[in-house]
Amino acid sequence: MKLPRKPSPTELPLSFEIDDKPLEETLTAWGGVPLVVQAFRSLKTPSGVRQHVRIKQRDRGLDEAAMVESFVVLNAVGGECVDDFAQLRADAGLKELLGHELPSPEAARQFLNRFHSQEKLDEAKESRKPEQLAFIPEEGDALAGLGAVNRELVRELGRCCAEQRMATVDQDATIIESHKREALRTYEGERGYQPMLAVWAEMDAILADEFRDGNVPAMMAPLEVAKRAFAALPETVEELYYRGDSACHEHGLLDWLRDEDRADGPKGKIGFVVSARMSEALRAAILGVPEAEWRPYGEPHPGEIRECAEVDFVPAERSERKEIEPLRYVAIRIRRRQEEMFADGSREKHFAVLSNRWELTPGRLIQWHREKAGTIEAVHDVLKNELSAGVMPSKYFGANAAWLRLAVIAHNVLTALKRIALPAEFLRARPKRLRFLLINTAGRIVQHARRTILRLAALVDCIAFWKEALRLLPVAT
Repeated sequence: MKLPRKPSPTELPLSFEIDDKPLEETLTAWGGVPLVVQAFRSLKTPSGVRQHVRIKQRDRGLDEAAMVESFVVLNAVGGECVDDFAQLRADAGLKELLGHELPSPEAARQFLNRFHSQEKLDEAKESRKPEQLAFIPEEGDALAGLGAVNRELVRELGRCCAEQRMATVDQDATIIESHKREALRTYEGERGYQPMLAVWAEMDAILADEFRDGNVPAMMAPLEVAKRAFAALPETVEELYYRGDSACHEHGLLDWLRDEDRADGPKGKIGFVVSARMSEALRAAILGVPEAEWRPYGEPHPGEIRECAEVDFVPAERSERKEIEPLRYVAIRIRRRQEEMFADGSREKHFAVLSNRWELTPGRLIQWHREKAGTIEAVHDVLKNELSAGVMPSKYFGANAAWLRLAVIAHNVLTALKRIALPAEFLRARPKRLRFLLINTAGRIVQHARRTILRLAALVDCIAFWKEALRLLPVAT
């Protein structure tokens, strides 16, 4: 006789009731937020805000440093819009842990709006050439001050990790879609914005960001972002490199990178590689490479043959001055293994990179260049999909620029937390993972003997490294 099957617990209704009365104890759903806030404060970020960001007109409410810290908390816990501050304010324990309230959604909106400078926008529009549609406005004092805050944060992080003597700056733009009427169409056709960022690859820290309208091409004025990025590096860095895509194949930027006595930047060599914009002359030079000089590179691909070769090419452009060593061009050729054609009807695809690094083999140079996909492109993904930068909060350009920059600061604070204070297994953890393991930890706040005590719903071993993390992030008083 077959015994009746025991029902699965998942087939039964939940066996509890919800009490109509709220819990009277002071609890928090985000017991890991103090680790983030301790990192923010230990990097001396509040003093940087106090020095560079002065936008409050009255002493009422939260000061600028508390507001910036609140936006960092919003990003850390996964908030995506200013209305999410209402949820944070409902957590009574957070106020106890931070020592200040979180702003209301309306106060947060007003704070962001103060970063908007209509005057700077109007000046940029008026200074355009008749045929020019796109423009990049100069930042107002408040927004530039917030950039200075991030720059000092990165330098402090570098001083805390002084063993890192090398810096590779990866630069690229990304598209943030937006359905706001003020958003302009990008080259892909959708409305949105196209900010440009530069990342310190070895440290996973964002050095510089520039907010741009959607119609601004990525190749427009990349030099200014590069200058800001190198200016943000700490004095402990001794070896400098740079990587970019074809938008960085721009005369002004390349001249600046090649000039070891460059103005507004570090002295000495910056080893670089960027994707080359294909011209008819360059294509002709690639097609003229002898067959015997093509060599396989990278991991074998099941459907394609990938080869590379040196290209003897000196473009007739003003960037090629006689007193500067010629650039190195390395070509890439991709073919189908079965001699099939690509979708566009061609049998071969050609690409190229240009560089001033001659010590690497062609294959290694290409590999090093493509490593930026794991740095700058990963940071774009984190900012837009795991922090708050994927959804713009305002119709005002400056408010959206500040929203992005606050997400950048939050990203760098989380990077500092991982590098300085957390165990090694957290080093590659993205924000979503940090929330699951640390930030979204329930806790009870207890007042005892004039002390505030956080009692965490965590294992004893976890509590031990929690306390060690706070010790490794001292805050000067």
